[in-house]
Amino acid sequence: MTESYVKKLSTILLDAVTDKDPVVREQVCSALCALGEAQPEEALGACEEYLRQHEKLAHPYRTMILRAMETVVSGHISELDKDMARAIILLASSEMTRAKELVCDWQQAASSVLVAVGKRFIGKVMEELLSKFQPGALPHYFVVQTLANLAASNVFGMVPFLTSVLSTMLPMLGMAKHDTMRAAFCCALQYFSESTLEYLANLDQAPDPTVRKDTFATDIFSAYDLLFNHWLQSREAKLRLAVVEALGPMSHLLPSEKLEEQLPKLLPGVLALYKKHAETFHVSKSLGQILEAAVSVGSRTLEPQLDSLLAALHAQICVPVESSSPLVVSNQKEVLRCFTVLACCAPDRLLAFLLPKLDASNERTRVGTLQVVRHVINSAASQMEVKKPFILSSMRLPLLDTNTKVKRAVVQVISAMAHHGYLEQPGGEAMVEYIVQQCALPPETEPQKLGPDSEDLPADSVRAISISTLYLVSTTVDRMSDVLWPYLLEFLTPVRFTGALTPLCKSLVHLVQKRQEVGADAFLIQYDGNVTLPSPYAITTRLLTVSSNPYLGDGRGAASLRLLNVLHRSIHPALGPRWATTVPLLLEHLDERTEESLSQKEWEEKLLAFLRDTLAVVSDNTWICQLSLEMCKQLPCYNGMPQEKNFLYKCIGTALGAASSKEVVRKQLQELLETARHQEEAEREGLACCFGICAISHLDDVLAQLEDFMRSDVFRKSTGIFNIFKDRSENEVEKLKCTLILCYGHVAAQAPRELVLAKVESDILRNIFQYFSTKVLGIKVETKDPALKLCLVQSVCMASQAICSSTQAGSFHFSRKAELVAQMMEFIKAEPQDSLRTPIRKKAMLACTYLVSLEPALDKQVQADTVHSCLHSVMSVLPEPEGQDDHQESLYLDTMHALEDLLTSLLRRNMTPQGLQIMVEHLSPWIKSPRGHERVRALGLSACLLQYFLEHLHVSALVPFHNLGLLIGLFSPRCADLWPATRQEAVSCVHALLYLQLGYEGFSRDYRDDAVERLLTLKEGLVHPDPAILFHTCHSIAQIIAKRLPPEQLISLLLTMFEGLGDPDKNCSRAATVMINCLLKERGNVLLEKVPEIVSVLRTKLQETREEYVLQAAQHSVYLLASQHCAAVVSSLLGSPLPFDSHTCTLWRALAVEPGLTAQVLGLLLEKVSRDVPFKETRAFLLSSSPGRVATVLPLAATCALYEVMSALASGPAVLQLYPQLFAALLLRVSCTVGVLLPRTLQAKEKRGAGSALAPRSLEPCSSAVDALQAMLLRGGNEDVVQRVELEGGWQLLRTSAGHEEGVARLASAMAKFAGPRLPLVMKELVCTQSSVYEIQRVTSTGFLAELLTSNVVNDLMLLESLLDNLAARQKDPCASVRRLVLRGLANMASGSPDKVRAHGPQLLTAVIGGLDDRDDPHSLVALEAMVGLARLLDLVEPQDLRPVLLHVAIRIRPFFDSEKMELRSASIRLFGHLNKACHGGCEDMFLEQVVGGLVPLLLHLRDPQAPVTSACRFALCMSGPNLECAELQAALQKHLQEGRGLHFGEFLNSTCKLLMLHFPELLGRLVSTSLFYFKSSWEDVRAAAPMLTGFLVLHVEDEHRPQVDLEQLTAALQLLLKDPAPLVRMKAAETLGRLVKFA
Repeated sequence: MTESYVKKLSTILLDAVTDKDPVVREQVCSALCALGEAQPEEALGACEEYLRQHEKLAHPYRTMILRAMETVVSGHISELDKDMARAIILLASSEMTRAKELVCDWQQAASSVLVAVGKRFIGKVMEELLSKFQPGALPHYFVVQTLANLAASNVFGMVPFLTSVLSTMLPMLGMAKHDTMRAAFCCALQYFSESTLEYLANLDQAPDPTVRKDTFATDIFSAYDLLFNHWLQSREAKLRLAVVEALGPMSHLLPSEKLEEQLPKLLPGVLALYKKHAETFHVSKSLGQILEAAVSVGSRTLEPQLDSLLAALHAQICVPVESSSPLVVSNQKEVLRCFTVLACCAPDRLLAFLLPKLDASNERTRVGTLQVVRHVINSAASQMEVKKPFILSSMRLPLLDTNTKVKRAVVQVISAMAHHGYLEQPGGEAMVEYIVQQCALPPETEPQKLGPDSEDLPADSVRAISISTLYLVSTTVDRMSDVLWPYLLEFLTPVRFTGALTPLCKSLVHLVQKRQEVGADAFLIQYDGNVTLPSPYAITTRLLTVSSNPYLGDGRGAASLRLLNVLHRSIHPALGPRWATTVPLLLEHLDERTEESLSQKEWEEKLLAFLRDTLAVVSDNTWICQLSLEMCKQLPCYNGMPQEKNFLYKCIGTALGAASSKEVVRKQLQELLETARHQEEAEREGLACCFGICAISHLDDVLAQLEDFMRSDVFRKSTGIFNIFKDRSENEVEKLKCTLILCYGHVAAQAPRELVLAKVESDILRNIFQYFSTKVLGIKVETKDPALKLCLVQSVCMASQAICSSTQAGSFHFSRKAELVAQMMEFIKAEPQDSLRTPIRKKAMLACTYLVSLEPALDKQVQADTVHSCLHSVMSVLPEPEGQDDHQESLYLDTMHALEDLLTSLLRRNMTPQGLQIMVEHLSPWIKSPRGHERVRALGLSACLLQYFLEHLHVSALVPFHNLGLLIGLFSPRCADLWPATRQEAVSCVHALLYLQLGYEGFSRDYRDDAVERLLTLKEGLVHPDPAILFHTCHSIAQIIAKRLPPEQLISLLLTMFEGLGDPDKNCSRAATVMINCLLKERGNVLLEKVPEIVSVLRTKLQETREEYVLQAAQHSVYLLASQHCAAVVSSLLGSPLPFDSHTCTLWRALAVEPGLTAQVLGLLLEKVSRDVPFKETRAFLLSSSPGRVATVLPLAATCALYEVMSALASGPAVLQLYPQLFAALLLRVSCTVGVLLPRTLQAKEKRGAGSALAPRSLEPCSSAVDALQAMLLRGGNEDVVQRVELEGGWQLLRTSAGHEEGVARLASAMAKFAGPRLPLVMKELVCTQSSVYEIQRVTSTGFLAELLTSNVVNDLMLLESLLDNLAARQKDPCASVRRLVLRGLANMASGSPDKVRAHGPQLLTAVIGGLDDRDDPHSLVALEAMVGLARLLDLVEPQDLRPVLLHVAIRIRPFFDSEKMELRSASIRLFGHLNKACHGGCEDMFLEQVVGGLVPLLLHLRDPQAPVTSACRFALCMSGPNLECAELQAALQKHLQEGRGLHFGEFLNSTCKLLMLHFPELLGRLVSTSLFYFKSSWEDVRAAAPMLTGFLVLHVEDEHRPQVDLEQLTAALQLLLKDPAPLVRMKAAETLGRLVKFA
């Protein structure tokens, strides 16, 4: 029985191996493997027999079976007996060799079976293979392949056979004519050789330690002879590669003399393959093995072949490496391995070949050669030791190479040299210099995007590798210390190495620190004999200058300062202690900042202070003069680096200022003027700074030197018209003038104030203007050069500032003041008004600012012209686009500050209300400008002027501030300007004006008024984007103004504000309105007296404007009218065309102002809604069964009006008064408009108005009714009802036919929870509608009342009995929906009044069970409601009432378990769970039968496609557990089926079946037969679960109960499932068949 049944199962599975789905086929194989796991011999036997009997089975399927057999054999090789092994060997051998042609997958699978068996039964496998490996006959390809794989997988078992195998194989080699067969022999020879070498390398573990290499030598040589001399010549590339792969390991087994003999032919033969193959990895690998073999025997024939070897290998190394090709990379490694072998045996020949290649024209050749050189330096260090000078000298040419890839390779070679002591040799310094040169390469701003075929590396990669190499060599290679120190210092000062400064400094710091550890003086720079080393002055100048741009070049500032610090003793012996304090502070300053946050000016000042401090510490005039000379000497080095050069000029000025030798100072200043590049702006500025700094200590010498220079040869021909500047171009002279003018300006600014005042007019300004304008034939000619203009303005500004800052400025009479101001104004007017590109305006206005404050005063017209010109020049400049040039933004801000200072300076001369008024009049056109940027600038200036006026206010007598109203009227509407910045400035202006008023009233300057101070707190509201907050803030501002404004100023303020109503900025116009209304309101009944006139005006403007104040006036007007003529107004408004436009809606809402009026309006509208018919049946509806209802117009209009009235907050009291009538009427209005259409005329209007502002709401009948109901609830104080229904999606449901009932239920639930006290009167209104002629209204009212029973509020309000009576009366309603809702309402008692269920139990059960048998219910919807309701009631009724009906209910619901409708399946299964729960502790036998009968459906429906069904099954199974009276099973069900826990169905089914068979084995037959029924289920997942259940049941049953199962029927059913259309089902059937091995 056992054997035949396993065989039968195997056969069924083997028959299914031809399934069209690959996943199923894989499962079939897995099932076969499962059979093999349990019964390996039986399963293998079945597979073996099946393959023998099915000769015509296609080879793909035979392959799968063979792979399954290999899996079983590999896992159970130790359990196989010899007979089975023999059978498998014979089968696999037959399968492998049956087809003479190659069928790789099939024959490879058979071969793999033989290899797997051969791991234990090597003898038997070899016996079978050797029977097909007979002398004189060519074997099958896979016989040879199998022998090869056996050699690889079982070395110790196979090597003893190799002697006989080789002796048999050798004659066959000549018989092999096909390349494929020859390749197999080559593979075998390769594996045989590798196995032999492994065997010989591990003789201590080998079974036969007597085996020797020479045992195989003869046979291997014979094979070698054929392979090399014949097969290697084949045209087939694959064969040639197979041959060369074999030759590598074979060469190690050749006799020494034979190898020596063959090398002259072997090596050229292998090398020749390089030309024939693109993929050369195998050739290189084999060549490396051959070379190793040759070297190991001390071959002498290798030397003549070296040239060809080196040439071929070199060509390989020069092939570009593609990172995407691993074989190419591997080939490079093998080629380098070959070079290592050759370097060890013939270093001279290798270098003689390689080094001349460094001069090759081909880039790849040079790069490849360098790669080999680096490799042999590292891998053959001992052989290369004596060759170091030769290698170094050969590197001279590569050092000159400009190719990026070559550079990278050279750097790598130098790195290797450094580690192996090459750089200590003569010529090593050139290598170091080369590394430094590469460090100095400019970094790439954007790394190049390289394509896959690109061979160019970005220059940055060369620089990066050079930097890392320099640092690595200087820090980790100890022997390099003496090479690099002090040699690296020579690279500090040359400009070409500037880019390398950071790595140089870091390396030098490390070298110095290392030497400091050795000894006190080891790190001092020894200048004896080192004439090329830079002097201490050169080092100091260089490092200090480059530190001025500290973040450039990877942070060269910090690196330079650190190096300067460690070299302090070499710079000057006295500097150590001071620098130990000052340098760390500078480094800390850099560490705390970034390139973006560092202030360049502040940093340069710190460096100059550091220099001054250093010079003071040194205090040696000779040293200082030497330093200044070196600084001047280095100036040309910084051409093209303006920032550094500018700073160096400042350093020179500082050094000269510290020098005590006047001759040196004059001489160097002269040289600076003569050698400076005056064409460059930065250099002019730098030189001027130098003169200015020097003038601090040497003012007279500096001025004298400037005078001398002016009189020098450069200016000797400065007069005359034809010979002006013949020796210089006109442009050059202009730039020279720029320099001199700037020098005078900086001298004025920097020199001591007490000395400057005496010389400013006589020397400084006189010379400045002399340079600026030239007289030609007596006519003054002014330059048009903008640079010269800017220099003049800047110098005048500096001179003026110097005068003003002097302590004697008050008594100074500046005679040239008016002339200078006029000149500045000319410059300002000449600038373009719409753009700002130069700082001329800024500098000129700054100069004027200083000039204005000096005596004598300017006349009024000049002042007015000055203000006008400056405002026009600055205010109209167009703003830069966002995110544009930061420099432009900075220039603009500086120019605005200059203008502000100028206006303040002018105001200071006339601190009176009139003076203030004059300034504001100048600004007024800009304050009202239509351009926002001009307004914000004007308001900002106004705020500054007012604040200045306030801070400097001195009131000697109580005088009126007569223009306060005008000024406040101008500024206050700007509090709502479109630009937030303007609003802020406007408030500041009003704030200052009110305090000015208080000041004029006599309050002290430090007095703080609470109301006025509140203005500052209101600023926050002005930046808020919400207009309501903005205008509320404006209102508050107006209230403060009204409190503090003198009565006589009110009229002028109002008149000014009324003018503001026409402001083009609507926000300001609106703010003016708000402020006017506020001011008028504060003054009494002004607005009320003019209401009729205002309403009339605003009504006519309603169609023209949407301004808020107009709408408010219109609302108030309508309210007044309706107070007298309510019915007429309502009728008139109802006659407005639908849909109501926004103005009509606004007027409706105005009627809700006063409760009494609102109640009248609502009553009238309610009457209109309820009295007329809600819809009319269309002709189409009367002629067909489809609905076609059209809404009537009057109730629709009244509904819309109700919404508008009740949407007003003030309508609340009136809504409360009419709450029940409004609720019932609107709910029923909703119900009878579901699906109702608009009349055609209104449909067209609705479409036209959908995209316009005329219809703010939809006119759709049902939506308008829902909106009105929501508005009514909100006004009735039931916001929580609206929110709850909205949250649950109830409002949307109410609008749809499909969701209307659910929407009504959610509304009723919310009402019960949040509006309980209102329910009695609402219910009374609704009960009256139960007999409505409209079926939908009966459904709605029944649904609402039914849902109320879910809440306990019906008990609290004593409504239960009346509700039950009302619902019971509707049980026979002709409408099925009403009957269904009645059942739902009765069941709802379980939720709302559970304690009352027992009292009404019989009545409830009778009604609900009656619903199960409802005959007029074709879709079983009433039955569904009955099942759901009964499930809710079961736990609450009396057991004696329930017991008689339990069995009836269980039998009645059982057919629904497999219903096609998901809802019926879910409800019936869940009710079955509740029935089980009701029987806990007292389950009768008859009901237990129902429990057992339901187990299989419940388990299988856990795989139901619908989630509610699976959830119901979980519940029902958990409830069934206790009735089965098995604690373990009950616990397992509870563990796996908890709600919300993920279910692993297979695991759960397995454990459940195990417990069922353990405790209820007698149920096996019944459970299996029930599951067989589901083999034909219409749901794929259930159909797949059924065989799983069956398999687990059979798997866990004990032997004595197996007869309960009809195995024939079960196996046949499973076999049939293997033909199921669904792959999942077929897969599970195959899996179950595999599990049935338990039967075996």
